[in-house]
Amino acid sequence: MTDKPLAGQRIAFVVANEGIEQVELTEPWNAVKEAGGELELVAPEGGKAQAMNHLDKADAFDVDVTTKEASVDRYDAIVLPGGVANPDRLRTDPHAVSFVRSMFNLGKPAAVICHGPWTLVEAGLVRDRTLTSWPSLHTDIENAGGHWVDEEVFVCENGPNVLVTSRKPDDLPSFCKTVVEVFSNQKSA
Repeated sequence: MTDKPLAGQRIAFVVANEGIEQVELTEPWNAVKEAGGELELVAPEGGKAQAMNHLDKADAFDVDVTTKEASVDRYDAIVLPGGVANPDRLRTDPHAVSFVRSMFNLGKPAAVICHGPWTLVEAGLVRDRTLTSWPSLHTDIENAGGHWVDEEVFVCENGPNVLVTSRKPDDLPSFCKTVVEVFSNQKSA
């Protein structure tokens, strides 16, 4: 395997403009970038996206494209970081929900961590899928027709795309490694 297995792939990191758990954005971002991926930060509004270290403000990141302007044809895969406020806000943006749904329906691989599956629930994308998340989403996932498991990382291939999920920041090493592996395998498929 090449040292840049994601070379030539453009990955959309989709976030709200506020409330992203910083480490759940930066660690996957850095892993995908190191693997050669071309990254774009997609958010409902242009300008900046404010990250958090739990409840405290952390860094702000430049938004590359809005959810309204983002074209699914431009991207090979999608990452949805967590944080409590981030996906809760993101799922109220109809353009974000539509973009995520379209990426899934086109069979593009996705990686979602912590509270990120709230956006998947809103988009109707968890029915008959198995995934993990922050434990408080267990009931939401089950009520939306999904199957929740308490595992460090879970790869679900039962659906239109491959879905990688993890529970929390402590799972990031395994999550990042699996994301790079899955995204590179999808590229070669």
